[in-house]
Amino acid sequence: MLVGDGMRNTVITGSRSVGGGSTTFRSATFAVNGAGFIARGITFRNTAGPQNHQAVALRSDSDRSVFYQCSIEGYQDTLYVHSQRQFYRECYIYGTVDFIFGNAAAVLQNCMIYARRPMKSQKITITAQGRTTRTRTRASRSTTLGSWLPRTTFLGRPWRSTPALCS
Repeated sequence: MLVGDGMRNTVITGSRSVGGGSTTFRSATFAVNGAGFIARGITFRNTAGPQNHQAVALRSDSDRSVFYQCSIEGYQDTLYVHSQRQFYRECYIYGTVDFIFGNAAAVLQNCMIYARRPMKSQKITITAQGRTTRTRTRASRSTTLGSWLPRTTFLGRPWRSTPALCS
């Protein structure tokens, strides 16, 4: 369990990115692997910026992981819901391109999703769902898009061979 003093007060930050020589998987500012991980009141931030392309703020491989009142901030590939079952409640998620992506069965409940201004050549796409089997799904319940959208914004796009998005 990792408990912060609130999103504004406890910030874990980094700037690894594909543009800086990392891989998407290894660019994560914070990565979780152990089952049953819980985080509360923390900001996970990747400051690489849109010009550095894929730069993960939070990557979770943790089964039954829970993120409560956390802020996940980045640009492209902000939240990597890599695998297993994950739950996000009352979180803020910021990004530009494919900023919620992966193969996990993830539920985002009462979360706020904010699209940031990307580079001129980029399109804003919130999710890139890339499940690798037909049994994996991602669900979103009572999740709201932030009221400020800098330009045309797409909820999702297919990624890999068996994508799915439920709401």
